[in-house]
Amino acid sequence: MKKKIIYIVLFICLFALAMLPIIGCEKQAYAMTMQTDTKENLPLTPNGFGEYLTEYNSGKVLYQYNADSRHEIASMVKIMTANLIFEAIDEGKLSLDEKIVISKEAADMGGSQMFLDSGQSYSVNDLIKGIIVVSANDASYAMAERLGGSVEGFVSMMNKRAKELGMNNTLFANCTGLPCDKEQYSSAKDVNIMTRQLMSHEKYFEYASIWMEDYTHPSGRVTQLVNTNKLLKQYNGCLGGKTGYTDKAGHCLSACAGRNNLKVVATIVGGSDSKSRFNQVRSMFDYAFANYVNKIYYKKGDIAGSIKVAKSPVKEIEVAIAEDIAHFSKVGDKSQEIELKLPEKIKAPIKKGDVIGQAKYNLDGKEYSVNLIALEDARKSSFWDIVKDISNKW
Repeated sequence: MKKKIIYIVLFICLFALAMLPIIGCEKQAYAMTMQTDTKENLPLTPNGFGEYLTEYNSGKVLYQYNADSRHEIASMVKIMTANLIFEAIDEGKLSLDEKIVISKEAADMGGSQMFLDSGQSYSVNDLIKGIIVVSANDASYAMAERLGGSVEGFVSMMNKRAKELGMNNTLFANCTGLPCDKEQYSSAKDVNIMTRQLMSHEKYFEYASIWMEDYTHPSGRVTQLVNTNKLLKQYNGCLGGKTGYTDKAGHCLSACAGRNNLKVVATIVGGSDSKSRFNQVRSMFDYAFANYVNKIYYKKGDIAGSIKVAKSPVKEIEVAIAEDIAHFSKVGDKSQEIELKLPEKIKAPIKKGDVIGQAKYNLDGKEYSVNLIALEDARKSSFWDIVKDISNKW
C-alpha cells in the first residue's frame, strides 16, 4: 500500500514538471495578447499617457497608444460641455441671443476664466466664446446651471451623452475638469470621440478660430481673450482644439486640422509638459497628412445627372448630391473610380430642394448610397396637361 502511494505521488510530481513549459507558454501567449501598445511597432514615439489619431469623417484610427486607459483630462472636459450647448441650440432649447444671469458661484470659479460679473446678464454667444477660446470655468458653470437646472443635473447629462457616444472609459464629475473630491476620468480614445462630435457643429469653428479678442463686459469693463490652443497660430491647417492641465492630469490636448480635403483629430492625455503636447499633436498631424489622402469624387451640391419625372409636364429634372462622396486611403493605394446609379424615374409633384431618392455607388467592394436633391420644381400633371399630352401623341 505504501509503495502504491509513493508511485502515485511520483506520478503527480512528474506530471506537474511536464506541464510547466506548457503553462509557461500559455502565460506568455496571454501576455502577448494583452500587450497591445508596444512602442516598437508604433509609427510615432509616444509622449503622453495616452494618444489617439483618427480621420474625421470615417473615424478610422491612424495611430493609437494606451488609448483606452483611464486618466484625468482636466479642461478637456469642456469638450462635452460645449457639445451639450450646441446640441441644445440645434434642438431649439437654447439660442445664442439668450441672456443668462451669472450666479455668485459661477463668478467665483477659479482657474481659467473670462472674469464674469456676478448678477450681470451675458449672452449665450459670449459664454460659448469664453468656454472655447479661453477655457473659461466661470462661463462653463453658468451654462451648466442654465441647461441642467444645476451643475449636478448638467453632469448627469454629460455622463448620459458620453454613454450614447460609446465613451466607455469616461466619468464626468463636473463641467470644468477642475480637481474635485469625486472620481473623474476619460481616455485618449473617448476624448477623440467627443472632439469629432464637437466638429460636427459648424458653428464651433467660428469660435475655435478666434486667436485674440478684446471683450467688453456689460459693465463696460474690457478683458482680453487669448486662445489656449497655440497650434492655431503655429500649425498650418489647424481648425481648433482644446487644452487641459492639472497636476494630476498632466498636459492634455485634443485638436483638429485639415489639408487637401483631409480632416484629422489628434488627442494626447497626460503629456509631460506644455511644449511637448503641442509638438506631439503636430507630429500626429504631420504623420496623417504625409501618409493618407481623401479623394473627393463629388462635393455637396455637385450635379449628379438628370432623372425622368412621371406624371408631370416636366419630363426630367437635374439632381445634386446632398453630401460629399469621398474615399479615404493610404498614399500610393490604387485609385478607384465610381459610377453613380440614379433612380430611373421619380413621381411628381417635386419641389426644388426636396430629397427625391438616393444614388448608389461602390467603393472597396462595398455598396454605399447618398441622398439626391432636386434642383428644380416639377408639378403634377393637370387634366389639361394629360389631354395635351394625348393629343401630342396623336
